[in-house]
Amino acid sequence: MMFLKTLVLAALLCAPVSHTELPDLAIGDAVPAADVKVKDITGNDTDLRSIAGPNGLLVIFSCNTCPFVIGSEGSEGWQGRYPAIAKDCAAKGIGFALVNSNDGKRDGGDGFADMQQQYKVQGYAGHYLLDQGHALADAFGARTTPHVFLFTKDLKLAYKGAIDDNVDSPAAVKEHWLNDALTAVADGRTPSPATTRNIGCSIKRGN
Repeated sequence: MMFLKTLVLAALLCAPVSHTELPDLAIGDAVPAADVKVKDITGNDTDLRSIAGPNGLLVIFSCNTCPFVIGSEGSEGWQGRYPAIAKDCAAKGIGFALVNSNDGKRDGGDGFADMQQQYKVQGYAGHYLLDQGHALADAFGARTTPHVFLFTKDLKLAYKGAIDDNVDSPAAVKEHWLNDALTAVADGRTPSPATTRNIGCSIKRGN
């Protein structure tokens, strides 16, 4: 019931955006825009190829404003799980990057200074990237915040979709899709499932 309430709230707060022209990455596809330079919260430019670890790369499109990320009344949101995900990635030799592509809300909580503050206050780890002009989001076909893309050591897509099956509370999670996929990729195995339904607010690409 609480999860249903979260969905209703998000529907009210997160206006839909047409994604008919976005690509749809298939399992086995190479990481797109791997060499596109983007600004990290440190102020330095980097790219996804440089962030990738010896066993793979995890990219999560996120933001500072979506209730599926930051939580809402009765729901913790997913961002509280980011630090543990980053720690797991580091232990498994998998590079980790959060990406903020919300150009339409740069003046409404998703600006660079807001990202730096969010990173610090929420105890994020790994990289948090400002995707100016939503170049990475467009190349990935990222549609929601959050939207997960996990790549193998060869930078081939191994898993995409959601973090797990319960945005409201980590204690209520029954399907740990991303955690299981990280373990599989680190072990050189194929995640199962390899695709789940991403749920969240639409990425605010702006004009």
